[in-house]
Amino acid sequence: MSVSTRVDLALSGFRGEPPVSRTSGAGPSADGHLVIDGLNAAIPRNATSPFVFDGTRVLLDGVDTGLDVEVIDRPKFYDLCTAEGVPYEKLARLHGRDVLATTVVQTCIRYAPDQRCRFCTIEESLRSGATTAVKRPAELAEVAAAAVRLDGVRQMVMTTGTSAGSDRGARHLIRCVQAVKEAEPGLAVQVQCEPPADLAVIGELRSAGADAIGIHVESLDDRVRRRWMPGKATVPLEQYRAAWREAVRVFGRNQVSTYLLVGLGEDQDELIAGASELIDMGVYPFVVPYRPQPGSLAVEIDAAPAPSAAAVEKVSREVAAKLAMAGMAGTDQRAGCAACGACSVLQGLGA
Repeated sequence: MSVSTRVDLALSGFRGEPPVSRTSGAGPSADGHLVIDGLNAAIPRNATSPFVFDGTRVLLDGVDTGLDVEVIDRPKFYDLCTAEGVPYEKLARLHGRDVLATTVVQTCIRYAPDQRCRFCTIEESLRSGATTAVKRPAELAEVAAAAVRLDGVRQMVMTTGTSAGSDRGARHLIRCVQAVKEAEPGLAVQVQCEPPADLAVIGELRSAGADAIGIHVESLDDRVRRRWMPGKATVPLEQYRAAWREAVRVFGRNQVSTYLLVGLGEDQDELIAGASELIDMGVYPFVVPYRPQPGSLAVEIDAAPAPSAAAVEKVSREVAAKLAMAGMAGTDQRAGCAACGACSVLQGLGA
């Protein structure tokens, strides 16, 4: 698959309904999951897209694109419930072919309209009844064991809405990681949270069994941060840098990542320079196009469009080249978004 085609798919999405899909939630969503040319691909579902998934192929204006498409079957663990009757699907979801993902706390102190990240829909899936507000450690251990046993899951991602505590939600992540690791010691786990006020918490996450960590900033431009994520922008960038440095010390080089979104209005060359700074620190910049998600403020109020294909391809190519020069690849991470790679085109560029 050419990078240009992959970029076009990431921006235009496709019509159709793969067996594995997700609506709203934390991170990129409203997508369908496939394996395209051997790589995980989380493609937005878009009723107006020129691309169509017909159940086995991806067509463009009715013509087979020639992409090698592997359909991911609906996982077997989705058919199970806890003893209390909670469907496993409400506790964790399959991403790509072998990644289990969960938001351990589905609420966020930054979800008020004047604080909310404008691209985020973390609480919309809760409002729709698709998930539960707080996942208990024992529940996640139960789901993880089933997903490994029935569906061959090999890694797990645990993210969280930000809490009012100084740990920003990391303490509950610690309890969840401990429970999952006790049930499935071989399952690699990435945790994701804002920088905790006490950086010692990062070491506690590692001691609990976390294999990798994502500390997501989305933009290194304070002007963009104040516009797009006013709540998170109150956390100074220097706190992020301190957390990344400590995380690299604790987890190791290329086991720490952060999202960088293309399309928020940041200067492309400055975004690339920021990615280079992160790479020098040992942090993997997971470059992802901004995705207009239904239910987000960016769509419902701003009508903010997706970035141009040229911008996404330029930034992705240049960041991928820098990652290659540094010997950093997403596939070398033990677990997490960069290890999965579905929401980005970086793996298609060898990064």
